[in-house]
Amino acid sequence: MQDTLIEQLDRLQALDAALWMGPATSATRMLVIALCAWLAIRVLQRLISSFRLRLESRMTDANTRQRAETLGRVFRYMVALLIGGIALMLILAELGVSMAPLLGASGVIGLAIGFGSQSLVKDFFSGFFILFEDQIRRGDVVKVGEFSGLVEDVTLRHVRLRDYDGHVHFVPNNLITTVTNMSRHYAWAVVDVGVSYREDIDECLEVMRETGAELRSDPAFTPRILDALEIAGVERWADSAVILRCRFRVAPLEQWNVRREFLRRLKQAFDQRGIEIPYPHVTVYAGQGKDHTAPAFALALSKGARDGAPGRSNAA
Repeated sequence: MQDTLIEQLDRLQALDAALWMGPATSATRMLVIALCAWLAIRVLQRLISSFRLRLESRMTDANTRQRAETLGRVFRYMVALLIGGIALMLILAELGVSMAPLLGASGVIGLAIGFGSQSLVKDFFSGFFILFEDQIRRGDVVKVGEFSGLVEDVTLRHVRLRDYDGHVHFVPNNLITTVTNMSRHYAWAVVDVGVSYREDIDECLEVMRETGAELRSDPAFTPRILDALEIAGVERWADSAVILRCRFRVAPLEQWNVRREFLRRLKQAFDQRGIEIPYPHVTVYAGQGKDHTAPAFALALSKGARDGAPGRSNAA
């Protein structure tokens, strides 16, 4: 009786093993592997996000928080890549693909992959050092190669930029040789102003200084402007104007807003003082000596005249 019971249990185990090794059961195991991999990815990514948020709550520097967010996104990407690769190997094993020959020939396969995907390997190495050296963060405004814009995403594979027109550029990391970051710690809002040759330069510089002080005292711009206006002076003599240069030290990404507002207010201040902002013109001198005995003939060309349309001329 006992032997019969043992034989029946053995037959049930053999039947169960046969059923477990069947195609339907193999498909079930692959589904379980995929589901477990998905759950593991979600759980680990949630843990990484929670850990990043806990670290950010203790950070006071905005730049450090920005870097932590960028690194958190990269770690989540790496977790998904690693677990997905392991799950794929297990699923291939369930399909009957032997992993031993693949692992045994890993040297040859690695060599072939190295030759066939050199740019991909360069992308990962370049992306690692870009993140390790903290060259680019999510939310920065950078110029990489011929493209510039707001950094929307940084991975080990590429950098995603969105320019002012809304165009999205995907720049592979292996193509990034030089990074110009315009949003670290502070920026300079450089302004070049052209005034007529007949104007008093000291008066123009004083108006620029007063306008800069007025702009900085505005509550809307006080947190954006870090220092008083710095006057560089006469930058160069252009064909029709004297170019004066000044600059503000501003908060990151505020250089363009501060420059636009300063130019708007400076135009109003120049109009109130009667300071001429010159347009391109040509002055023809016919026989005038150093003693100014001969009058000058001033020929002012409008934009239409420069483009071939009838213009206007004024004789002095």
